[in-house]
Amino acid sequence: MKIYTKTGDKGKTSLFGGERVPKYHIRVEAYGTIDELNSYIGLLRDQSIDKIIKNSLLKIQNELFVIGSTLATPPNKEKLKSGKERLQIDKINTNHISFLENEIDKMNDDLPPMTHFILPGGHTTVSYCHIARNICRRAERIVVQLSEESYVNEIILGYLNRLSDYLFVLARKLSKDLQVKEILWIPKD
Repeated sequence: MKIYTKTGDKGKTSLFGGERVPKYHIRVEAYGTIDELNSYIGLLRDQSIDKIIKNSLLKIQNELFVIGSTLATPPNKEKLKSGKERLQIDKINTNHISFLENEIDKMNDDLPPMTHFILPGGHTTVSYCHIARNICRRAERIVVQLSEESYVNEIILGYLNRLSDYLFVLARKLSKDLQVKEILWIPKD
């Protein structure tokens, strides 16, 4: 497979199923932001962190590829013929959300209660996690906008919302694991 096709040189790209749209199309923006999030999670996974967390992050990266391919597919093209078979794009389901919730609960059990907002930072690894969390929130906002124009499975929205929660709690866990003091945001009078 050739990397360059030259078909996008004039600012258009193909969605799954062949429809051509401008590269600024909200659907392209949605799956492009999911791809950006996936890259930051890969960067986080490359850090010196617990192997169990690395495995969870790898699972999440695979799930983000499923979400990206779902978002790259207009609803009317979800089932395409390929020779004699029909291709069906995998879907994110409630089990994926439950996994995130279980991971959040396990991490939270080992963390002190939150009394204030926490400022991002303190260690590069923790900061990468907060950047991923913010990209996840942006992806969620873009997917919400897409859902106002076109059908989007609401489980994707739930997954992204829960993933940003997971990344926040993970940042707190990484702070604890790396023995980094959390900086509390305390408003000044």
